[in-house]
Amino acid sequence: MHAERITESISYHAEGPYWSDTWGGLRWVDMLAGDMQHLGPDGTTARIPTPSPVVACVRPASSGGAVLAIEKGFALEDADGSISPLPALWDGNVRMNEGAVAPDGSFLCGSMAYDQRRGAAAMWRLRADGTTTQLFGDLTISNGLAFSADGAHAFYVDTPTGRVDLFDWSDEDGLVGRRPFADLTGEDGHPDGLCLDAEGNVWVAMHGGSQVLGLDARGAVAQKISVGARQVTACAFGGEDRSTLFITTSRENLPEGEDPAAGSLFAARPGVHGPEGELLFAG
Repeated sequence: MHAERITESISYHAEGPYWSDTWGGLRWVDMLAGDMQHLGPDGTTARIPTPSPVVACVRPASSGGAVLAIEKGFALEDADGSISPLPALWDGNVRMNEGAVAPDGSFLCGSMAYDQRRGAAAMWRLRADGTTTQLFGDLTISNGLAFSADGAHAFYVDTPTGRVDLFDWSDEDGLVGRRPFADLTGEDGHPDGLCLDAEGNVWVAMHGGSQVLGLDARGAVAQKISVGARQVTACAFGGEDRSTLFITTSRENLPEGEDPAAGSLFAARPGVHGPEGELLFAG
């Protein structure tokens, strides 16, 4: 299956797509520009600046606004669109990278060092009352995170491992019991962002591999979607029937003129649809 290119190269480093009825379409981030981007039902796109030089992830909130992971912590968007950064969580050459809303309504996001230093990253949790906790460290490039429909498990990528891992979820303790789910070291590219479909299958963007992989319940590759840009970063189901898989790509570190479709948004219809409903940040 081949993904269709649906925008021009409008992002430098697109990441974190998520479809929500709350904001009426698809949002993703142009991470290193500090901007959110929006695809409306009519196919038009818009750019939404934030107060941070980096915006890593955005997810809808029950308040009608959104929760954001910004360079060194979190921010909240009100329903009127105003964005309020929360206090920075660290100093140093580390930034947020990718996250998800958990079954209890908290927001989780992992980080990475700008120089991709091994073990320098961590997983952070923002609760609805504004308190933050570092769940664990010793990560390198914390990437895709998605929760199963029953809220019992989470699928996760720390890119240099070449794997998708599986966690158990506890409202009290967070992500626990990490173990390997799928070894993708033999596939083209490196695992980046991911999402789940309604049947619980995992879809993984393969950075550097020009593809998205569909994994079955055993972690085996059951489907491949080719993408017309090499640096595939993340994917999410959306559209009115949630049967379109939106795919983000990046032109970070590419020479001018190389991989001309990089930074475009792509879409495919792999014959499944995303989960019913959506997880909202409880703040």
